[in-house]
Amino acid sequence: MDFLNVYLPISGIEFSVIILLIIGFCVGTLGGFFGVGGAWIVTPALNIFGFNMPFAIGTDLAHIFGKSIIATKKHSKMGNVDWRLGLFSIAGSIVGIELGKRTVLYLEKIGDVGSVIRWVYMVFLFGLGIYMAYEYYSVTKKMKSEAPDNLKAEAPTREEASPLSNKLRSLKIPPMVSLPVSGVPGISFWILFGLFALTGFLSGFMGVGGGFILLPALIYLIGCPTTVAVGTSLLSVCFMSGYGCFTYSLSGRTELVAAVIMLFGAAIGAQVGAMATKLVRGYGIRLLFAIMIIFAGISVALKQAHSAFGYEIFGTLAAYCVMGAAGGMTALIFIKLIIGYRSKGAA
Repeated sequence: MDFLNVYLPISGIEFSVIILLIIGFCVGTLGGFFGVGGAWIVTPALNIFGFNMPFAIGTDLAHIFGKSIIATKKHSKMGNVDWRLGLFSIAGSIVGIELGKRTVLYLEKIGDVGSVIRWVYMVFLFGLGIYMAYEYYSVTKKMKSEAPDNLKAEAPTREEASPLSNKLRSLKIPPMVSLPVSGVPGISFWILFGLFALTGFLSGFMGVGGGFILLPALIYLIGCPTTVAVGTSLLSVCFMSGYGCFTYSLSGRTELVAAVIMLFGAAIGAQVGAMATKLVRGYGIRLLFAIMIIFAGISVALKQAHSAFGYEIFGTLAAYCVMGAAGGMTALIFIKLIIGYRSKGAA
């Protein structure tokens, strides 16, 4: 059905409008729920379905920018955004994004940039996913062993600051910054700058809004409550993806038509995801996030196997994996939202 395809003038290809809308809606829902841009899904998905990697990165950053504005506004109304912490991200992230973009364009000139980026994706996705799943298991086991017998079946809801975040807070390197919304009495500005510079570099290098690194960093390194980390991560993603979109556009690597189409789906999905955080909190969000990024890592590994060995089955499985995982998690969040609001209505 050619009438469902759209010609993309900058990249010079035809692409399915339906696929773009579905990608936008799914990633909008996941972004509103997890506080991430979702580029660890969108960039590989666009690459799998026919975009060259630099175009996939630039287009995704444009889509993330628009979607994150919508989701951040929703979370701000819910009191989940630490504006002071988010604004500290600007200086460090811009420096990091510029370094990341320059690295990608250099690799594009000398070799297979897609393969390098996919390997970096796999390391971070599998590493973060396994760590967060292990942390959920450990905390669940500990809290259930300490809970009364009638509460042992309950999932953990009480969040504690990690030992690493406590250690970083104890480093009194002036100037010190207080973050009352995040419950952080004081932390060094230089620690914050280094954190945002790193996530900015990853944003420019991998085509991500920085959220899938920033969310666990805010939780484990700074000690933010999960829901505040979600909202604040989205605010930071706005800055990083906005600048990343601008700098990639100057290099002619942003397909704005595709980004706008995805944004239509994302605008609806972001509202769904943000509302769902009222019903799933703390460690529950962390566990679902870990599952999601492990599936994303599997899809990237399959794509890399397709590139290395040439068997078409690996590319097909990669597409089904990333889209199936995103679709399944989106459906789960949507069902949870419906059940939650029906329960409230019955009460």
